[in-house]
Amino acid sequence: MAIATTAPDGVGAGPVAPRAGRAGAAPLRLRNYLAYAAGDAANNLTFTLAGMFLILYYTNVVGVEGAVVGSMFLVVRFFDAVTDLVAGRLVDAKRKGPLGKFRPFVLWFGLPLLLSSWAIYSAKTVFPDISGGWAIAYMYITYILMASVFYTLVNIPYGSMAPALTQVPAERGKLATFRMYGAMAGILALVFVIAPQIRASVGDPEALQRTLFATTGIFVVVGAALYAFLVLGTKEQVERRVETVSLRDSLRTLWTNVPLLVLSGGSVLFLTGMTALSTLGSYIAIYAQGDAGYIAWNVLAQFSSLLVVGPLIPTLVRTIGKRTGFVLGAAVTAVGAGVLALAPLEATPQLGLVAFFLIGLGINLVNTLMWALEADTVEYGEWRTGNRTEGTTYAVFSFTRKMGQALGGFVGGTALTVVGFSAATAAAGGTQEPGVAANIQLAAGGLIAAFALLSLLVMVFHPLTEERYRSIVADLHERREAERAAAEPAPAPHPASAQASTLARAPTSRRDASASR
Repeated sequence: MAIATTAPDGVGAGPVAPRAGRAGAAPLRLRNYLAYAAGDAANNLTFTLAGMFLILYYTNVVGVEGAVVGSMFLVVRFFDAVTDLVAGRLVDAKRKGPLGKFRPFVLWFGLPLLLSSWAIYSAKTVFPDISGGWAIAYMYITYILMASVFYTLVNIPYGSMAPALTQVPAERGKLATFRMYGAMAGILALVFVIAPQIRASVGDPEALQRTLFATTGIFVVVGAALYAFLVLGTKEQVERRVETVSLRDSLRTLWTNVPLLVLSGGSVLFLTGMTALSTLGSYIAIYAQGDAGYIAWNVLAQFSSLLVVGPLIPTLVRTIGKRTGFVLGAAVTAVGAGVLALAPLEATPQLGLVAFFLIGLGINLVNTLMWALEADTVEYGEWRTGNRTEGTTYAVFSFTRKMGQALGGFVGGTALTVVGFSAATAAAGGTQEPGVAANIQLAAGGLIAAFALLSLLVMVFHPLTEERYRSIVADLHERREAERAAAEPAPAPHPASAQASTLARAPTSRRDASASR
C-alpha cells in the first residue's frame, strides 16, 4: 500500500513506496551489530562506572559528603553545554575520510578517555593524604576531563554514527537493541568485578582504594580493545546531501526539529529518575538490603530483563511504534519503582530483585527506543531544512541526556544527605543512624516513579509516528534522485540521429522561407 508523503507545511505530496530506506546500501551483518555494541560496552567502562560508583568512592573512601558530589554532577553539566555543541560542530564540519566522519574521533580520543577514568579512582593512591578542598578540586578536575572533554569527543561521534549506518527502521531498531546489549555487557562486567570488591572492603577504605585502582587500570586495556573493534567493524553507508553544514544552518535545523525537542524533554526527565537509581543503587544494597553482594544481583536482575525486552523491540516498533513503546516503558518503570519504595527489604531483601527486574523492563525498553527515536530526528531535520546534521543533532540529545544524568546524580546525592547518611561516618568505617536505610529505599523508589511519570506525560506529545517517518525517508530519496538527475549532463546526440533531425526540419524551414517571401 502506498503512503502519502508530507511536505513541510503538512500537505500530502503524492504516493511513495512504503519500504524506502535501503537505497543500494548493504544490509547490516552480525559483525556490524556486534562492533557497534562494543562501542557502548567501552563507554560504560568509563561514564557509567562514574554514575554507579564515583559517589560511593568519594563518600566512603575519600570522605566527601554526598551532597557535594551530587552538586558536582550538576555543575559540570553546564560545562558540557559548551563541549557537547563544540564536539557536534566538529563532527558535522569534518570531511569524510578513509574511516568516514565518525570513527576517527573514537580512534583519537578513546584511550585518553579510558586513562582519565582511571585517574578519577586514583585520588588516594596518587595523594594518600588528600582531603577537604583539595579532594573536591581533584574530583572536579578529573571528572571534567573524563566526562566533559574526552567522553564527549568519543560518545557524540559514536552516537552520530547510527543514522549513517542504515536508514532501514528494522535495522535501526536492531542497532539500538545491540547498543543496549553492549551497555548491559559493560555494566554487568562492572558490577560483578567491583561489587565483590566493595563487599570485601566494607569498613576498609584503604583496601577499597587499592582494588579500584587496579581494576580501573585493567579497564583501560579492555576498553581500548573494544574501541578498536568498533572502528574496524562498522561502515558508513547513508548518502549525505552535503559534506559540511554551517553553524547557522545547524541551529536552524535544531530549532525547527520539534520531534528532537520533545524527545529531549522526555529523555531528560526519564534519565533523572534512572540516574537517581544508579546513584543510590549501591546504598540500597549495602544499607537497605544489608549485603553489598546485592549490588551485583540487583543490576543483574535489572539487565536480565533486556533478554525479555530486546527480542521484542522489532515487533513493538512494527505494531505500536517507538513513541508508544517509550510511553509503555515509562509506565512499567513507575510500577517497579513503587515496589522498590514499599517492599520490606530489610526483612526480605530478595524482593529487591523483583523490583529491579520490573524497573529494568521499563528502563531497557525506553533506553533502546530512545536511541532509535534520536536517529529518526536526523532525517526529520534534513527533510525539514535540507541540512543533514548528525553531529549537532546528537550533541543536543547527548547534552539533554547528560543533564538528566546530572540531575539524577544531584537529586540522588542530595537525597543521601537529606535522609541522614553521613560520609564521614562511612569513611571511618562506622555505622549509620537507625532509619537511614529505610529512608534511602523510600527516596529512591519515589524519585524514580515521579520522574518516569513526568517523562510519560511529555512523550505523549511526540509527533513523529512510524508512518510519518517512512513517508519522510521516501520523500528524501525522491529529492536525492531528482537532484542527481538534474546534476547529470544531457547525453550528446548520436551523429546519425543529428543528421536525421536536420533533414526532418529542412522542409519546414524552406516552407517557412517561401512563406516569408
